[in-house]
Amino acid sequence: MKGITILGSTGTIGVNTLDVIAREPGRFKVFALTANKNVSDLLAQCRLWRPPFAVMVDEHAARELRAGLKAESIATEVLSGEAGLTEVAAHPDTDYVMAGIVGAAGLLPNLAAARAGKRVMLANKESLVMSGQLFMDAVHASGAELLPIDSEHNAIFQCMPPAFGDGLPRVGVNRILLTASGGPFRTRALADLHAVTPDQACAHPKWVMGRKISVDSATMMNKGLEIIEACWLFGTTQAHVEVVVHPQSVIHSMVEYVDGSVLAQLGNPDMRTPIAYALAWPDRMASGVTRLNLFDIRKLEFEEPDPIRFPSLRLAREALSAGGTAAAILNAANEIAVAAFLDEKLRFPFIAEVVEETLAGVAHQPAKDLAVVLEDDRRAREFATKAVARRAM
Repeated sequence: MKGITILGSTGTIGVNTLDVIAREPGRFKVFALTANKNVSDLLAQCRLWRPPFAVMVDEHAARELRAGLKAESIATEVLSGEAGLTEVAAHPDTDYVMAGIVGAAGLLPNLAAARAGKRVMLANKESLVMSGQLFMDAVHASGAELLPIDSEHNAIFQCMPPAFGDGLPRVGVNRILLTASGGPFRTRALADLHAVTPDQACAHPKWVMGRKISVDSATMMNKGLEIIEACWLFGTTQAHVEVVVHPQSVIHSMVEYVDGSVLAQLGNPDMRTPIAYALAWPDRMASGVTRLNLFDIRKLEFEEPDPIRFPSLRLAREALSAGGTAAAILNAANEIAVAAFLDEKLRFPFIAEVVEETLAGVAHQPAKDLAVVLEDDRRAREFATKAVARRAM
């Protein structure tokens, strides 16, 4: 049995991971479950799975969880904070780490898992956006297995030849085609975007996701971050990565070969497919996902992304071209701006404005070590917070 630590077990990725694991009794054992502040859901998960460890990032929530477990005589040990996340991610009894924490908060535990040589199932794209070279160096040095969970990157991984690490041209790959749904505002009049609400932005037409990721889908910053992630995962440059708007979200991404062949991975929009693939790799296992019925779909549509509607794509490419800590600055500014929008302190179109202003106002530098990355992340958050305040609703 493989011991699995799920970082962010009460979120969408974590809940779906537990659903997939439950379908294979005796194959996996849950070693640790973690959450930020959601005590009730983590207590329910501990009640069902009885993991040796649980981690609450928030110390007050950790005390509350300890009390709840003690009252029910559940022997799970509760750790807290970033140190607790790092400990369970790198623990000798952890074989697989599902990296499901959203945002920069997942970087340090994910990096700890990579350094410890775990199978890192990466749903947290920000780890590679912020510290791409450092993260990949840790993977190669430890012999860790890095498997993508984002549906797009998982689809690319499934369509790639085994030796893609030698470089895409050497294995006959011409380009990677990242698909995007276009989000809930793909056809909304641009003038109307100033009035959209957080609930409208989070009403994704195809996927069930957390609120922050849903907003990133609406701005298409998620696709910008995925361009950066794809370059690190597959050892390529952005010149070989193209974004294709595909509203049906049936084709999750494609790989184009030099002979003109295009391989696509299709399936219903359900995160249990990439999760099951990563858990069983190089084999396959049942995921519980409904079979794709092509006769129900009838047609598949494709569009070029509108650069006026989705400026975040341009900003992500500019940060990738700049190199160093520019992508970490991009990500930090986006997290601040999206949080302000979700708190109804910033209008939707101003999210990209805050990111662009921060990229211009915070000087990037070579990402020579983690301390430099984290310092520029901090500086970007301070700058972006002031940029948000100047646009406050």
